[in-house]
Amino acid sequence: MSKRRIAITGVGATTPLGLTAGEMWEGLLEGRSGIDKIQSFDPAGFPCRIAGETPAFKVRKHVPKTYRKATKLMSRDIELSILAANDAIETSGLVTKAAGEGEPTIDPERFAINMGAGLISCDLEELAPCVAASLTDGEFDLKKWGTEGLNYMTPLWLLKYLPNMLPCHVGIIHDMQGPSNTITCGEVSSHVAITEAAQVIARGDADAAMAGGCEAKVNPIVLLRQCLLKRATSDHNGTPDEACRPFDAEAKGSVFGEAAGLVVLEELEGAKSRGAKIYAEIAGAGASNSLASSYEHSETDGKGIEIAIRKATKEAGIDAGQIDLVVPHGTGIPADDAAEAKAISRVLGERTAEVPVWPIKSMTSNAGAGAGSLDVIATAMAISEGKIGAAKNFEQPFDGCELNISKQVQEVNVRYALCCGYTFGGQTAALILKNTNGEV
Repeated sequence: MSKRRIAITGVGATTPLGLTAGEMWEGLLEGRSGIDKIQSFDPAGFPCRIAGETPAFKVRKHVPKTYRKATKLMSRDIELSILAANDAIETSGLVTKAAGEGEPTIDPERFAINMGAGLISCDLEELAPCVAASLTDGEFDLKKWGTEGLNYMTPLWLLKYLPNMLPCHVGIIHDMQGPSNTITCGEVSSHVAITEAAQVIARGDADAAMAGGCEAKVNPIVLLRQCLLKRATSDHNGTPDEACRPFDAEAKGSVFGEAAGLVVLEELEGAKSRGAKIYAEIAGAGASNSLASSYEHSETDGKGIEIAIRKATKEAGIDAGQIDLVVPHGTGIPADDAAEAKAISRVLGERTAEVPVWPIKSMTSNAGAGAGSLDVIATAMAISEGKIGAAKNFEQPFDGCELNISKQVQEVNVRYALCCGYTFGGQTAALILKNTNGEV
């Protein structure tokens, strides 16, 4: 990155496995799935009727009393982000305007925030009256929509659905006045957001940053699109915990869900001086783009993923021989898993059969822009705790998959770990995390 080294000192997550990163970690080690029948709307008629939904919560209980009026203008994505941010701040031990006791331990003007966000879909209950008022003889009338339908829309409606509202609310609550940005790059949004936040600290424009991403994909419109693209599995509506099967020969598609994942990044020496727990160091990052002719899938040779990984290892100053763990994107979509497996295998070379690979979406679901942050958090905690769990639902690799998929809970001594991701729009990204315990 630069002369300033960047550490992960806090982890926060709101996932189908629980409302904290600690609960997610416990679930991952237990091999517990957060995927179940959809509860937030009636999925009858959908080929896929399962998703990863978080446990119930009331966002009003997670914001300062003086900020509760603002919860009326929060989309599901914003709500999930607030819980994850609170968790990340708490685990970091930092004091902010809204967390901890005493004066803030980081100058608000030196506290940045960078978040990945997805396509925040509207609640159908909000749109239904507008559409109903825009019908002429049973058909949608665009002119009537403009003259009558929009009158049923609250004037502040858009403030719930702008992607930059996620870091705005979190930043206001915790008084983060440093550089802020929002990344909208699909499933690699979190990877890129964490990379950019690390770069902000590395170049001296901040001393700490909140970074990660969130997306709530449990929405009829979102699910319908994935079903039409044949990316969502329809084979396990009766056995949802068996549905998502990354890299498995019986995989039939992905399961989508909702989640937020955020990490606190700090300049390493500053974090050490205040006695912070160091989960891992951000050692390198890379990104690329390689759009396939069939846009709903990754390119078949995984070249874009490979480029991103090689850029990340180069920036970290390491070779494949120093990677001890891979947490891949692994969605359970056969064509995409095959492309990713090829890319990882080419990078690892002769160590492919040796390095453990731990896909987690079979338990967390595919949360779009939030997915990469969960991978990074799982990786950081694996480095810190010295263990990884089993890849749920992995029984037999598909033909041609040579990856060493973790089949049981195991202790690991990680020097460097790789997280990589891709979108079906062709964007790819990778992060290298380093173990700083004893400067291995």
